[in-house]
Amino acid sequence: MRRLLLASVAASLAACTTPGAVGERPKASASELDKVTAVLKRDFHERGQAKMNRVELDEVQRLCNLNADNPPAEAAKRIEEAQLKTIKFPSGSLMGDWQRAEKVAQNGRGSMWSDKPGAPAGGSCYNCHQISPKETSFGTIGPSLLGFGKQRGNGPEMQKYVYGKIYNSKAYNACSTMPRLGYAGTLSEEQIKDLVALLLDPASPVNK
Repeated sequence: MRRLLLASVAASLAACTTPGAVGERPKASASELDKVTAVLKRDFHERGQAKMNRVELDEVQRLCNLNADNPPAEAAKRIEEAQLKTIKFPSGSLMGDWQRAEKVAQNGRGSMWSDKPGAPAGGSCYNCHQISPKETSFGTIGPSLLGFGKQRGNGPEMQKYVYGKIYNSKAYNACSTMPRLGYAGTLSEEQIKDLVALLLDPASPVNK
């Protein structure tokens, strides 16, 4: 539901803002953004685990919407520093089981009103990235991840970067379109560690 809400926000903003150059995302004024939020609060209703707090924009989302994902450098730096502090890094190795991670990466379910509260959710990674050379259908919003570990290595610093990026992408790019999967509680610590292994383990199909 959260993805649907965010898509609705984007569509509503596009409809109520003045278009810029071709391919350029229009900026929204504070009043326009408030109008969109008011419409969402009017038309969406709490159901099951899908609560109305999903409609609320936090400081990061609001800043990015008001600046068409291109906020002033000083503001972006402040946001990234604050978001980095939210990441809870486990002790020890951050690489889990890449075989378990394949199911997480290819699973788009979870956090819907119809899902059982507390049930494991998927990461929907395939919606934005190419993960395996065997995939015939994948999204292109994010870069291809083929050969990620082979190109960047799998040492402690890279493990920490990948874990942090999955946990809260906005700690590294204030207006990243990647979901904050750990920060939002979508994925567990174990699931994120497994995804780290999927990207970095030499035995993973990502690096074959």
